[in-house]
Amino acid sequence: MSENNGLLISGGGIGGLAAALAAAESGISSTVLEQAPQFGEIGAGIQIAPNAMAVLDRFGLLGEIEKVAVFPKRLVLKDVYTGKELSTLDLGEQFKERYGYPYAVLHRSDLHRALLNACTANSNITLMNDQIIQTAAETADGVIVTNQRGETFEGEALIGADGLKSNIRKLFTDDEPICSEYVAYRGTIPIEEISHANMEDVIMWIGPNLHLVQYPVRRGELYNQVVVFKSYDYKADSDDWGTPEELDRRFAGSHPLVQTAISFINRQIRWPMFDRLPIDNWTQGNITLLGDAAHSMLQYLAQGGCQALEDASYLADMLKEHNGNYNKAFLAYQEERIPRTAKVQTNARTWGEIIHSENPVTTLLRNTIMESRTSNDFTFVDPLYAYYKVTSKN
Repeated sequence: MSENNGLLISGGGIGGLAAALAAAESGISSTVLEQAPQFGEIGAGIQIAPNAMAVLDRFGLLGEIEKVAVFPKRLVLKDVYTGKELSTLDLGEQFKERYGYPYAVLHRSDLHRALLNACTANSNITLMNDQIIQTAAETADGVIVTNQRGETFEGEALIGADGLKSNIRKLFTDDEPICSEYVAYRGTIPIEEISHANMEDVIMWIGPNLHLVQYPVRRGELYNQVVVFKSYDYKADSDDWGTPEELDRRFAGSHPLVQTAISFINRQIRWPMFDRLPIDNWTQGNITLLGDAAHSMLQYLAQGGCQALEDASYLADMLKEHNGNYNKAFLAYQEERIPRTAKVQTNARTWGEIIHSENPVTTLLRNTIMESRTSNDFTFVDPLYAYYKVTSKN
């Protein structure tokens, strides 16, 4: 058994690293236990809305983000068959004045690297790899966790930031990830390889049981594309569904620009899309959850990473307020964060049903509402972006 490692954080993704920075604000030493052989992020692009940009500002990372991000002018919904713009959201000055920060898009690995560099430079943070935390328990002095080799680590407290398939979550519920029967194929390509790239907008092409998202990342050097569709042949506990052949079948008849886009998509890796239902408690003594371990959600609002960053910021405030009493800090943290994240989780499901509608009446109603709003109507996004409990600074 090792010596006390301060605050233990299971998981070194975006949420786990942000949690370490949050703790460091209060002078709390933490040890981040990451399962991968080295720290890094897989995936492709990530959208960072103002509610998350506020957190990155708090942690002093805006300068680093600005070096690699793209700041789009609009969010655009398009009909996947006709190419018609159904609705737009202007991300210009009025947007920035309203929410205090711009909307950014960047490669997930660039965001993760900025967080990792900040953690590496902080003497209060220790980073360890190849640590798949299997179990956790409270002790008289704090907590103890066990990794895949049976090695143990003691700490004062534990944050489970170990993602969708969290082992720490098992302390609170025996639920399982829920498959939406949708899959994603995603990736980035050098911008010079395509002639149709729109460098100013985040575009979502929508249609029955499918969508395609496109936007530039990494200073405009790469173009990020994500194809999402519902499988015709979903099979539980199987990988034999959501195939590239189904992708082509689902997108048959789509707009020529969409057909061109999907011809560039990497079809080697499919990403089944899961979420979980909200739970009403994720704290036990000196143990709590954060990010996807607490509230994994479908990607339709582009808020998964943003909510993890919000978690970290509010947790930082509670750690300061309760000055070393982890249980009180964690309980106060979840009192605010559970209702907030549950609403985003459920709204993500609802918006998935709306954008993927195959019912003609629902589709007509959706399009009529979307087409009637102006580009500076912020009604739909206010509940997401106007969250002012994350804007406190050092």
